[in-house]
Amino acid sequence: MKIENYIRDIQGFPKEGILFKDITPLLNDPDARKECLRILVESLKGQQIDKVVGAESRGFFFGILLAQELNAGFIPVRKPKKLPFDTISASYELEYGSDSLEMHTDAIKKGDRVLIHDDVLATGGTAKAVCELVEKLGGVIVQCNFLMELSFLNGRDKIKDNPIFAAITY
Repeated sequence: MKIENYIRDIQGFPKEGILFKDITPLLNDPDARKECLRILVESLKGQQIDKVVGAESRGFFFGILLAQELNAGFIPVRKPKKLPFDTISASYELEYGSDSLEMHTDAIKKGDRVLIHDDVLATGGTAKAVCELVEKLGGVIVQCNFLMELSFLNGRDKIKDNPIFAAITY
């Protein structure tokens, strides 16, 4: 089974000139979803994971499945003012401007072995911000893990000091 067959291209979303990679067909098919999870977990063979960090919002889908499969805690990383407890934040650059992400201050204990998961590695801004949050709290990044990587955007360069895995590379 090729999981890339379950990724739908949407031209001009969210704006003209963008080719959006839609994962909803993958999420909708139980067999494709299981195969994708198998591939993501296989990339971690022999690794101990204490926490899985999922980036808002599409990183939550497989992030929680990975946490369940790995018997690890799950940590949501959210946009500002979406988490109810004390938070730390990290900013990142967008095409026009900047944004930030937040994580609860008690989410990671020093030395926790952490898997960072998101749906796509594009320009690397989100992934870099999540890495900064994990490191601020003393976590050890075991892997940055993605459903897909858009390699032509060179996002890997921003997180190159960490092991990186993508189930699909475009």
